Amino acid sequence: MAVTREQILEYHLGGKIALSATKPLKDRDTLSMAYTPGVAEPVKCIHQDPDAIHRYTAKDNTVAVVTDGSAILGLGDLGAEASIPVMEGKAVLFKAFADVDAWPVPLNNCRKGGGNTGPTDVDRLVEATACIAPMYGGINLEDIAAPACFPVEERLEAMLPIPVFHDDQWGTAVITLAGVLNYCRLAERDSSELRVVINGAGAAGIRIAEMLKATGVKSVILCDSKGVIRDDRANLTRQKKQHAVRTSASTVGEALREAHVFIGVSVAGCIKAEDVLAMASFPAVFAMANPVPEIEPAVVAEAMGKNPRVMATGRSDYPNQINNVLGFPFLFRGALDARAKVFNTEMKVAAARALAELARQDVPQTVKDCYPGEDLAFGADYVVPKPFDRRLFVNVPFAVAEAAVASGAGRVPDLAAYKTALRERGERRWAGQD
Repeated sequence: MAVTREQILEYHLGGKIALSATKPLKDRDTLSMAYTPGVAEPVKCIHQDPDAIHRYTAKDNTVAVVTDGSAILGLGDLGAEASIPVMEGKAVLFKAFADVDAWPVPLNNCRKGGGNTGPTDVDRLVEATACIAPMYGGINLEDIAAPACFPVEERLEAMLPIPVFHDDQWGTAVITLAGVLNYCRLAERDSSELRVVINGAGAAGIRIAEMLKATGVKSVILCDSKGVIRDDRANLTRQKKQHAVRTSASTVGEALREAHVFIGVSVAGCIKAEDVLAMASFPAVFAMANPVPEIEPAVVAEAMGKNPRVMATGRSDYPNQINNVLGFPFLFRGALDARAKVFNTEMKVAAARALAELARQDVPQTVKDCYPGEDLAFGADYVVPKPFDRRLFVNVPFAVAEAAVASGAGRVPDLAAYKTALRERGERRWAGQD
């Protein structure tokens, strides 16, 4: 049954998040410890030993969800105030899925020439984010328009001793990579053999290309609104130049001839049935434009008949939803627990591999109950797990933390003990004790 606009607005009445105290405040003694005079003791400890902030504050479990509202969902540049329901939603997902306390930080006055709409002023946004960073163990950048999102993330990564993650770039890339890895299993193709075409060269498209190349994919053709990003095109951004290729193909349709994988992070209806039919046998079509994909699954099904393929979208009403909620809560859970200073490629790839591996396991009944009528078993219609799979809480954070330790980005004294602690923490949450 479809949810109505009235139901959605009623759901949002009063907002979706609130502050909850973690310590009791019930008498004179607890009041004196929570605030003056007792609070002076941890203040002095942190002043004398900055590392004490991890022991005596909420920093290690807190993430700032930062935006300037310049690219809200698919709605565009609507400003910081209009972004708040999305940022609150992000905070809800952080808490519900990974027990991370996140808080919206929508920032005004971070646009070129002043005002609260228009091109992002990278200097202002970076400075404002850096100023609020001391309270947080990580920064989740959200809904910041390209190309400004790239230098904003890069500069904050260089400035701050905590992990910075632009979900519109990396979240989509991590989940997409997980799906492609499992497509390789099903099609019995090595990643090095794949011919991939990506339509959409914004934040997500660029990072998907990087993630695929990091796992051995050699042939990636990136397309934007002007067609294939070739090395003979002028006026390319720095990010696009890094992925420019030498080819005779000019359009996305031409690029798709004999391609194995199509990945769309672009606009509705830009791919036709004949484009899919021109792909190699057993293709993968990841049409992730929302709310209307680059090509409808029904069109692909009619064109291909019984021929095997993997079809994925960004929608929950089709199989294989490429949903960022599979990524960012658990990536941050692992990074926070490892006190990582950065989200490096190794950690992101580890998260994607953990997601792919989980999709190949038998699905618990508790997950099946959330999706009546769906066949949740590894195959063409199930290449990524579902968000309500409770095993995500252990498998993905552990993989991220393990990769952080191995790459020198973080530290966990005992990985086996950490995995046990994650499992026990998850069990307490499912039992309603936390």
